[in-house]
Amino acid sequence: MARRLAALRAERAWTLEALAAKTGISRATLSRLERCELSPTAGMLNKLCAQFGWTASRLMAEAESGPPTVVRAAEQVTWKDPESGYVRRVLSPPHPNLKGELVEVSLPAGATVSYDVSPLPGLEHHLWMLDGVLSLEIEGAGFRLKKGDCVRYVLSGSSRFACGGKRPARYLVAMVHP
Repeated sequence: MARRLAALRAERAWTLEALAAKTGISRATLSRLERCELSPTAGMLNKLCAQFGWTASRLMAEAESGPPTVVRAAEQVTWKDPESGYVRRVLSPPHPNLKGELVEVSLPAGATVSYDVSPLPGLEHHLWMLDGVLSLEIEGAGFRLKKGDCVRYVLSGSSRFACGGKRPARYLVAMVHP
């Protein structure tokens, strides 16, 4: 992922200073991310993806080799946010010829993940709860979801995910690119 982040910045001819100004992430931290000395938090990843116009799943998939038709369980890319413990597994990675992707998320009990902006304005989401309880805030609208509940929305602004239960919140998110 570090190489891909560096390549995306280089493709746009942005300096580390320019990307730092756009994302609010320090130049030193960006440099460490690109040198694979630091793993990005969910918040950092979202800010970077927002600037590049990509989803986190696409970034993770692009970091891997070409997208396969069948993604075996052992080949699914998993990423853990070092700050919150949030785990994201890309079940169906993005593909240039397809508009959808599917991810499984596990948010630990007591954890919260907030995003200031959508990584891709107009990104359609379908979130289905597998287990636990999730408090979700989408652009100011609040939802409390439990196992079996599904919420769908088009994201253009902020979002916040919080697990206030005693066990992790697990859910699937299907995303459809605009």
